[in-house]
Amino acid sequence: MKSAIIGGLSHAALRTRDIEKTARFYREVLGLPEAFRMAREDGSVGTIYMYFAPGQYLELFPDGTGEAPREKDGAGFCHLCLMTKDIRRAYEAVRAAGGPLDSEIKRGKSQCLMFWTHDPDGTEIEIMEMPPESLQAQADARLKA
Repeated sequence: MKSAIIGGLSHAALRTRDIEKTARFYREVLGLPEAFRMAREDGSVGTIYMYFAPGQYLELFPDGTGEAPREKDGAGFCHLCLMTKDIRRAYEAVRAAGGPLDSEIKRGKSQCLMFWTHDPDGTEIEIMEMPPESLQAQADARLKA
């Protein structure tokens, strides 16, 4: 049996029509605390992360857009993000298994390490390692109960 390279679901990403309204819904109606925000180059809100549990988030994008390699228009589901403790090992395992590699390993805006693949149906999958300096790891330390 292969050893698992995936440790769990890190986040599901949604494109929103009104990011503040959507964040307010998840915060006030469903009780999820806001973990952090990331700005676009123009200073506007680019991403809001809502916190479920350590390492588990809902990622919200504004304007009905996402930042995945094959960005789509319209609100709704954008991509899945799976977590790993060793991004290089995960990348090489996907390559060795003949899986598609849609990007090289790179550092994201949140200081995570990531690469992209997709399943046979085209679902975009981000594989992410969250080192201590990442905004996700910092939010985990601040928000875990």
